[in-house]
This record gives sequence, structure tokens and C-alpha cells, in this order.
Amino acid sequence: MGYCGSWSRRLALRLALIALAALAVPAHAADGKLVVFAAASLTEAMTDAADAYARAGHPRPTLAFAASSALARQIENGAPAGLFVSADEPWADYLEQRKLLLPGSRVSFLANRLVLIAPADRPFRTKIGPRFPLARLLGNGKLAMADPDAVPAGRYGKAALTNLGVWTTVEARVVRGDSVRAALRFVETGAARAGIVYATDAAASSKVMVAGVFPESSHPPISYPLALVAGHATPEAKAFRAWLLTRPAGAIFARHGFRVQ
Repeated sequence: MGYCGSWSRRLALRLALIALAALAVPAHAADGKLVVFAAASLTEAMTDAADAYARAGHPRPTLAFAASSALARQIENGAPAGLFVSADEPWADYLEQRKLLLPGSRVSFLANRLVLIAPADRPFRTKIGPRFPLARLLGNGKLAMADPDAVPAGRYGKAALTNLGVWTTVEARVVRGDSVRAALRFVETGAARAGIVYATDAAASSKVMVAGVFPESSHPPISYPLALVAGHATPEAKAFRAWLLTRPAGAIFARHGFRVQ
């Protein structure tokens, strides 16, 4: 393993600690202030939306970002989030099947694209299609992905690579992150030669470049549902949910590269 292996392990530990900190429920959540659990890929856009909401005279919600899978499990374990925004439909299904979402409050409001990224200082470009030469493009390097067994971005990425006939050629070289932002950081720091993230994540970083765009037909539609959490659907939670579906809020998400549905 040597220095490189030790450095990679230290980086993975730091990323894990960051993710755990993101999942910590704010100490003041019990005072009635709205807590929103949102997918990590929404970090900049949802932060801007919450700021705009506050400027309009409303109490600013407290935001917690992490992988949709981790947030859903936190809600299942009793975390007092009032609103859940997932990066895929299956994790909303997971909570809905357990009767943890308020019936009738779920709506899919955003879409995204999946891209292949490379470090900005080591760029390459490729046309992504059936059996494209991803293994060759990686050289001796790694491919960073969110955990393809649980995290939405990883699931989309594995589906795309599988459908394109590429997954088996790179599976052994995948570095798994606990969120899409962890995968982004692996590429930003040079720990991975390339990575699979959302287009909005790539746009949020000056340290990576888009090497290729995955055909939308290669993976399930990237859909972001939001829903009120049963037992925590306060008037403030309902008001913020309603505002997120307005045209001014949609303009904020569109500015960050999301497609408003």
C-alpha cells in the first residue's frame, strides 16, 4: 500500500467524519425550528433557497445535507426533520412504505444529469456510449463514485455503466464515497483519476471538468422528490414546502443547473 494507500485511508476517514458531522441533528431542532434533510447534491441550491426564503420574511430553516440513503435512515430512526428532499424516488419510497411521510405531500420537483468528471489540471474528454473506453482512460487511476449499493448517484452511475457494457471493466477500480460530494472530493484532491457525479456537482467545483455526459437513456430518470415527514409536518414545514414549488424558488434551482419539473 505504501504512502499512497495510507494517504487514501486518511482521506477516506476525513470524508467519513465530515459526513457524520453533516448528519448531526441540530441541538435547537427541538425548539420548533424547521429542519430540512436534503440530498448532498442540493447543498448550494437549497442553501440559496433557504436564504431567499428568509429574506422574504420567513424563519430560515436549518439544513442538513448528506446522502439520501443516510438521511432516510436517520428519519427512520426518529430524527426530527420536517421535510425530506431525496435525490431519487426509491429512498422516498422507502420512507413512504414505512408510513414516515405525510400522505399527499410528496412531489417530484427537480431533475439532473449524470456526468463523468476529471481533475481540472488533468483534463480529458470522451464521448460516452456503449463500451466507451473508460478503463483505458483511467490508466492506473481510480474511478470515484457514490456508493453504488445505496446512494442515488452511485446507483445511477452503476446502472449507466452496466447498460453501456462498461461496469465489469472498472468495478474493481471504484473508490466508493458515502455521498456524491465525497466522490467529487476524491476527484478534486487527485485521489481518483475520474468520477461520476451530477452535472450540478461538477458545476459547483472549479477543481474538476466535465469529461463526458451520460445518455439519459442509460440510467433511470434522475428525479428529486420532496415530502413532509409524518409527525413533524408543522405549519412552517408546510409553508417552506409550498414555497419550494413556486416560480422564484424554481429560478434558484435552475440557476444552479437543475431542471425544474
